[in-house]
Amino acid sequence: LERIYPIVFLDAIHFKVRKDNRIVTKAAYSVLGLDVQGRKDILGIWIGESESASFWLSVCNDLKNRGVEDILIASKDGLTGFSEAINSVFPRTSIQLCVIHQIRNSMKYISFKDRKPVMADLKQVYQAALSKQK
Repeated sequence: LERIYPIVFLDAIHFKVRKDNRIVTKAAYSVLGLDVQGRKDILGIWIGESESASFWLSVCNDLKNRGVEDILIASKDGLTGFSEAINSVFPRTSIQLCVIHQIRNSMKYISFKDRKPVMADLKQVYQAALSKQK
């Protein structure tokens, strides 16, 4: 892995599998890094029993053991203890709540009939080109 990643996205996907004639939920932890040249790399995918800050701590330690020395910005969800897990391994990393998670959490306060217009407005905001100031 690269020594430094300007931004890393950490997220988990939950899925169901059959184990011992039962259906159980597992979590696939994925880490996507953007390197200094702007290329995206999947830094790893790990499977765990359920999403937890302690498992994320082991993921961060694994990244460190594989050569990552610093992450400038980590984008993650709102899992309790997640920021502390990242900062215990990469203490200088700035933490950012993923914009998708922010929008998803905000939408629960919008009435169902207003969600489509609000999402259409948000789409325009997030697709807007940056204006250059003179």
